[in-house]
Amino acid sequence: MKIFLDTADVEEIRQGVAMGVVDGVTTNPSLAAKAGRNFKDVVLEIVEICPGPVSAETVALGADEIVREGRILAKWAPNIIVKVPLMAEGLKAVRQLTSEGIKTNVTLVFSVNQALLAAKAGATFVSPFLGRLDDIGQDGMQMVRETVEVFRNYGLVTEVLAASIRHPLHVTQAALAGADIATMPFKVLGMLVKHPLTDSGLESFLKDWEKVPDAKTVFL
Repeated sequence: MKIFLDTADVEEIRQGVAMGVVDGVTTNPSLAAKAGRNFKDVVLEIVEICPGPVSAETVALGADEIVREGRILAKWAPNIIVKVPLMAEGLKAVRQLTSEGIKTNVTLVFSVNQALLAAKAGATFVSPFLGRLDDIGQDGMQMVRETVEVFRNYGLVTEVLAASIRHPLHVTQAALAGADIATMPFKVLGMLVKHPLTDSGLESFLKDWEKVPDAKTVFL
């Protein structure tokens, strides 16, 4: 499973990419507002740091305008993925953008039927928002599992990008469900690294290393 960072914070992306485990980035208008910088400047900096797919979202509601915005975004860098919300006009726009060779990520997906429609429209990625479904008492991960199963049943090439990841268990469950990608906040990525037994084990090893004769000269 590929790991994407869901952020517009350039420093977080720089740190994640340096770890060697980040495959791409997703952004949205809310994250851009939180970053407090010019959106285009931020995206252009992100695509330089991360060579993988970088999703940048359109904000229009009509198909023609979404397509126009998508064409502009796609010209910024070859690794930009045009992010389009799931709605009838969005599906029309995805079909057109796909016909022009522009890759898309259909976002705000909350049902298997929506995901299926996005795939049929030609989306490169479809983003089920599992955490937000959990918030309203539905099983978001079940929707991810069912989406993966449906896509496999019909040989659909659209990748399932598990979004609205809230904690490490979501990441494990998304991987077990067969999601192609999980996109997460930098905080959650950091939590994946940590484990109390790793910390205590490292502390014990280092204490024992100090007892090894001439240990300080080994790496000189």
